[in-house]
Amino acid sequence: MAQTQLIDSNLTAETKLINSLDMDVPGVIQPFLNSLYGGEFGDFWAITFWGIPMANLAAALGVFGFFLLLRKLFTRIVMGFLTFVSRKTETKLDDRIILALKEPIRFAFIVVGAHLFFLLIFKENQIIKLLLESTIIITIFWALISIVEATKGLLFHYSDSNIHLSRELSAFVIRIIKIVIFGIGLSTLLYTWGINVTALIASLGLGGLAFALAAKDAASNLFGSIALLMDKSIKVGEWVKIGSVEGVVEDVGMRTTKIRSFQKSLITVPNQVVANNPIENFSRRGIRRIKMRIGLTYGTNSQQIENITQDIRGMLQAHPGISHKDTTLVNFDTFGDSALSIFIYTFTHTAAWDRYLEILEDINIKIMHIVEKNGSSFAFPSQSLYVESMPEKENT
Repeated sequence: MAQTQLIDSNLTAETKLINSLDMDVPGVIQPFLNSLYGGEFGDFWAITFWGIPMANLAAALGVFGFFLLLRKLFTRIVMGFLTFVSRKTETKLDDRIILALKEPIRFAFIVVGAHLFFLLIFKENQIIKLLLESTIIITIFWALISIVEATKGLLFHYSDSNIHLSRELSAFVIRIIKIVIFGIGLSTLLYTWGINVTALIASLGLGGLAFALAAKDAASNLFGSIALLMDKSIKVGEWVKIGSVEGVVEDVGMRTTKIRSFQKSLITVPNQVVANNPIENFSRRGIRRIKMRIGLTYGTNSQQIENITQDIRGMLQAHPGISHKDTTLVNFDTFGDSALSIFIYTFTHTAAWDRYLEILEDINIKIMHIVEKNGSSFAFPSQSLYVESMPEKENT
């Protein structure tokens, strides 16, 4: 008892300060600090910097550094446990979700380290508390958005095998869910800081009017997007023409549709414009038309023309690249100024540009062979000039 009183009488001001502090530190950290302050170098560890005892400052830096440096190891342990549990299920969805949670879990360990850091330096005031709560909220909603993103691939796979659910509609649903989660997260974050969202928008005055006008345009584009998705008038990868814009659809978003022109420039069109304009979808025609004329010289007789038209007609009917269920016309129809014209009209079985050109090239070469085989030749624009008389030479 006397020894205890002697120790108490020899305590420095710093040590008395430590004894008066209420350090609510969980786990093994509190006993460790108590051993430092009660040990041989207790007075040294009690020296304060900016009102923070050295032992607490060292422990705070050590704990935060520990969580920061070992966050990957912690994440690996947690991921390993979750993966072990997910192996007992047959679905792959839980595997995707676990993989999506990797980064939020890693960040969560940093948040825990930051919480202990401020707890150890006695700086967990109201602002610090709100900041820590905000990071927790951000981490939670980040994890939720990551989970939604992880289900996108599975939803796309399902949409590819379901005629009633397009890939574009699936992407639209994913975006809507993300926006809802983001909106709830933002509202929760503002509520944590004591901010009333409704009152904030109402207090904007002219800014609120501008916000309402912007919301009107956003709503128009949103409903335009919904109309496009419900009608299924365009899809990603299709060749379309909307007004003066022509190209391949790259994305159908909530506000705009992105089209890559054949000059490789990216054109962004508001969805309300797309929904309110005629859409010419070349990719959905399934076939592609061949329409041309060939001109034969006027030295070609009637029998040759008849043979040539019959041979071309037979060649097209037997050609594997021609759609035989659609119209095919080969007729001698016009006496031109410089040629006997044969009209050719048919359809290829594909709408793909590269395959269409291959078929067209093969048909053109076969037509040349047919014309040559029948002893005729192709005409070209020409004029005949007849001179009735020549001027007489003057006698010199």
